[in-house]
Amino acid sequence: MAAFGRLLDVMDDLREKCPWDRKQTNESLRPNTIEETYELCDALIKDDVPNIVKELGDVLLHIVFYAKIGSEKQQFDIADVCNKLCDKLIFRHPHVYGDAVAKNAEDVLKSWEQIKQKEKDGNRTVLSGVPEALPSIIKAYRIQDKARNVGFDWDKKEDVWDKVREELGELEAELKREDNRERQTAEYGDFLFSLINAGRLYHLNPDNALEHTNQKFIRRFNHVEQRAREMGVELKDMTLAQMDELWNEAKAME
Repeated sequence: MAAFGRLLDVMDDLREKCPWDRKQTNESLRPNTIEETYELCDALIKDDVPNIVKELGDVLLHIVFYAKIGSEKQQFDIADVCNKLCDKLIFRHPHVYGDAVAKNAEDVLKSWEQIKQKEKDGNRTVLSGVPEALPSIIKAYRIQDKARNVGFDWDKKEDVWDKVREELGELEAELKREDNRERQTAEYGDFLFSLINAGRLYHLNPDNALEHTNQKFIRRFNHVEQRAREMGVELKDMTLAQMDELWNEAKAME
């Protein structure tokens, strides 16, 4: 593809002729890679197509950059990255490239973990593929999803609500004691974990759901702040009832 070849040529030029690009290392690029990934996620959740295109390019630049550094060290190059990915995709899709049968997406997911186990001759655990650095909400969802892939899951999704109520009760009881922050934190974590599990069972991604709520809160609170400014009032001087009125006004506008 001509566009990808052009990108590789530009990367070669930058690495050779730009002082900033020339001095970068895997370690120095890593924080920027994390930032670019989050910017892409932000564009995706907003369905902002122009920014999705832009941010995908930024992430792709980092992939090419790491491959360029690897080639300079004679460790690997972009062809190795692409071929490794293709080999993995082919191996993990025997229903496409082999004789296995998968009638639907659920069939694919059921065999996914077993296939991944074979990649390391069985020397990996079911949960070893969950990166430690994942944000906690995403990590909880992935842990539960991987356990589900080997059959560790509720028989009926409705049963999860008994667990959610149980964990909520234990949290409320612990909070009433007000004498053990460690236990309160543990019970709060258990409750969140059970709630994330419920979302998973109902095919609701907790990270996406929470981010949509974050954005909704920001929009509504910004409206409250703007209206207060128009009224010549500081938020700190308003009563909760007055702020609620403006909040409901913002809510009605959506």
